[in-house]
Parts: sequence; structure tokens; C-alpha cells
Amino acid sequence: MNNQDWRQRLYVMVFQTDTAAGRRFDKTLLLIILCSLVIVVLDSIDSIHRNYAHALAYIEWGFTFVFAIEYGLRLYCSPKPLRYAFSFYGLVDLLAILPGILAIYYSDAQYLLIIRIIRMLRIFRVLKLVPYLSQANYLLSALRGSKQKIVVFLVSVCTLVTVFGTLMYVVEGPEHGFTSIPVSIYWAIVTLTTVGYGDIVPKTVIGQIISAMVMITGYSIIAVPTGIFTAELTNAMRGEKLEHDCPTCKKNRHESSASFCSRCGNALFTKNV
Repeated sequence: MNNQDWRQRLYVMVFQTDTAAGRRFDKTLLLIILCSLVIVVLDSIDSIHRNYAHALAYIEWGFTFVFAIEYGLRLYCSPKPLRYAFSFYGLVDLLAILPGILAIYYSDAQYLLIIRIIRMLRIFRVLKLVPYLSQANYLLSALRGSKQKIVVFLVSVCTLVTVFGTLMYVVEGPEHGFTSIPVSIYWAIVTLTTVGYGDIVPKTVIGQIISAMVMITGYSIIAVPTGIFTAELTNAMRGEKLEHDCPTCKKNRHESSASFCSRCGNALFTKNV
């Protein structure tokens, strides 16, 4: 077997998932990635790190060595190595190796190895789940359709928290924890979003009244972006349905707001009784 044939067979195994060898390679790789993530998580636990730091370090170096070999093989057998190196998966594969090398000079860099979880995206190719990703088009269409409304909503919220924060700074003052307008705006954001950390609380009666107003306002508007996005998502899904044929004359590609066929006049949707 000459060098070209070897590279071709290696390419099929490493990059193709529609062959038995390719599926075995990717499944093995996913298992190794998962094991490396477990090691990183275990090493972050103080008691385990104290007792098994050296053993875990050697295991992690083993994983880094395996990933380095895999990255080299991908560069070797790829018809366009630079194109692979600067692709999404190529950069992720490189990032899976770099933290292990950086850990030599900066010990905490080993926790960046959690980046390897991004490599689990390959499971979509291995398990043939890519067709299901087409459903993300609904979400993208809804986000595009609701972009302007959500921007207006966020600007309004920013205005509200700035007004409430400034008002609380004037009413409560530094002696009650509202040491500056930015700190007061932080309090307004925490209160308006109903998170309520409790690290800063109003002490005066007027401040408590304003705080109650902020909380009520938060409950009133918190569902607004969800409603906007849901409405746009419904329109996107409805528009997808309208791309199908009319049930009577089979005409397709109707307007997204159409309820009746423009050719035969029959209803595009039937009501369930």
C-alpha cells in the first residue's frame, strides 16, 4: 500500500462517519473526551487533588498526548490541512491540546481543559442527529423576527433601572449601602429581575416603597420578551407549514399571514373540532 492509499484510508476513518471504521473512531474519541472531562472535574475537588494530584496529572498528560496525535493525524490526512486547521472543529481540536501545554507554566490552566466538552459536538455527526439541527431554523427565524422588539424592550429596561437606581441613591444614600449610582443601578437590576441577592437593602420607608414598585414592575415585564419570542416562533412554525401544498389544489409557497389558498380559496388550515 503506497503513501497516498494510506492517507486516503486514514482520511475516511478520521473524517467520515458513514463507514464502520469512522463510527468506531469517533465513538472511541468521544469516550476519551468524556474520560478526560471526568479527570478535570475530579481534579478540581480539593480532597481528591491533595491525594491524587500526581496520578491525575499523568493521566491528563496521557489524554493530551492522545489528542495531539489525533490532531496531527487530521492535519496529515486532510486534503487541505490549513482549511481544517482554521475550521471550527480544527480550532476546537487545537484548544483541546493547548491548556495541557500551558499548564506547564501556569498550573490553573489545566482547568481550561473543560473546553474539550465542545468537542462532544461531534456526537451529532456520529449519531446522525444532524437533520434534527434543522429545527434550529425556527429559533433563528424567531430571533430575527423579534430582534427589534427585544432591543426596544431592553432599552426600556435599561432606562427603568437607571431611573430607579438613581432615585434610590438619592433617597437611601451611602450610609445605607447605596454608595454610588452604578451600585444603585446594580441593586435595581437585581430587584427588577426578581433575583434579590439581599446584599443591598433599603432602610428608609420611602426606599422600601420604591423597592416594592420595582419588584411589582419586574413581575409585570419579566414575561414580555418570552411573549415576543413565543409569538415570533409561532409565526415561524406557521410559515413553515404554509410552505407545504394546499390540501385542495396543492399550491405551495403561500404568504405567512395567509389563511386561505390564493388559487382555489380553500382554507389552508383545518380546525380540529
